[in-house]
Amino acid sequence: MSLLGAIEAGGTKFVCGIGQEDGTVVERISFPTTTPEETMAQVVDFFKGKDIAAIGAGSFGPIDPVKGSPTYGRITTTPKPYWSNFDMVGHLRSHFDLPIEFDTDVNGAALGEATWGAAQGLESCLYITVGTGIGAGAVVGGELIHGLSHPEMGHILVRRHPEDKFEGFCPYHGDCLEGLAAGPSLSKRWGIPGAELTPDHPAWAMEAYYLAQALMNYILILSPQKIVMGGGVMKQLQLFPLIHAELRKQLNGYVQVPAIMDDIENYIVPPQLGDNAGLCGALALAKKALAAG
Repeated sequence: MSLLGAIEAGGTKFVCGIGQEDGTVVERISFPTTTPEETMAQVVDFFKGKDIAAIGAGSFGPIDPVKGSPTYGRITTTPKPYWSNFDMVGHLRSHFDLPIEFDTDVNGAALGEATWGAAQGLESCLYITVGTGIGAGAVVGGELIHGLSHPEMGHILVRRHPEDKFEGFCPYHGDCLEGLAAGPSLSKRWGIPGAELTPDHPAWAMEAYYLAQALMNYILILSPQKIVMGGGVMKQLQLFPLIHAELRKQLNGYVQVPAIMDDIENYIVPPQLGDNAGLCGALALAKKALAAG
């Protein structure tokens, strides 16, 4: 069984790992995301001399994951200082003569959950992370979604909660989903960090209102067989029943399938891979690279 290299490239930290083709992580390291030069030097040092057969990288974005594009393999218009237009795949190829698969961190996590986690055995799933930002990736027909670029489901527009006066914090769109429901919106709206809000605080009902709207849109457009919700905000497990109830209310009986009507607790779930969702996602990308040769 071949060993695979995995890179979970986050805006705050990078996690690198070595794993097996069955998704087992055998070694991992993490370090802060600073400049590309400093951070990627640590990535290269970690993998150097390791007997790996392929590398998968799931990155913060926006990125260009479209093979054949002039900017394939690059982080593109990110607001992250120093990383705009950085050629991650080109940098890795300059050090490693291996198959490399590059995608968004959330597309990777979706593939990981489809391969080894909560959506194993299904043809489609959606993975959404709700943390410092909001992003989502989707597997449809066993394949990750790409088109002009990659999905940016965290920036869809949602209806405002009738009692919400917060202007939103997204630097591009103000009150898009990310601007209203990502982690920073909780502290900016309520004046204290989300982790310090009590489980019965009204913040969580408002959060569920926005996230359920997003899930309704994704269900109506993609019809995923499983929805996996991860990220720091979703560690507030009281959100899940609130989202389940709010989604049913917003759908209003329009999509009458057993998964939603009778078994929603097993339809919208936390990551089965837990905190390894991102790293296992990168392993799944490496496995895909190895299969493609």
